[in-house]
Amino acid sequence: MRYFTKQQQGQKEAVPVDLEPLGQDRYRLTVNGKTFQVDALSVDQGTLSLLVDGQSYNVEFEENGDEIGTLVRGQVNRTDVADERKLRMRAAASSFSVEGRQIVLAPMPGKVVKVLVKVGEEVKEGQGLVVVEAMKMENELKSPKAGKVTEVFAKEGTAVENNAKLVVVE
Repeated sequence: MRYFTKQQQGQKEAVPVDLEPLGQDRYRLTVNGKTFQVDALSVDQGTLSLLVDGQSYNVEFEENGDEIGTLVRGQVNRTDVADERKLRMRAAASSFSVEGRQIVLAPMPGKVVKVLVKVGEEVKEGQGLVVVEAMKMENELKSPKAGKVTEVFAKEGTAVENNAKLVVVE
């Protein structure tokens, strides 16, 4: 199966990744023309033990839609992952934009670490609005459209429930 991955920080182009199951929790992984043998064992919900070409890694991960957050050897990475079908669907939908009042909600329970905007501030589509920490990972929630921030419910240091209102952009 071919996937396209893009690191959320610094990577401009999506990288093709081929994943071929070999049976018994073994896989052949090809990234940028380089092939790796991978043994994967699910240790716990959201945790994998990987043996990649003889190197051992414990990987904690969290899925949030198409984005996967990973914690490997103390390093947090956020990667967008899409198969070929999803990539085509995104390209087709990219010509559409959201309109009207948009309420940004907490995608999961967590703690508000940072509020990046104030009421009355003009924001661009994709601009960070608030950072929520959940499962030891920081998630920057972004504006779904260009517009003006009309309400900010998020307060730094407070706990939020799943689907809690954080910011309104009009």
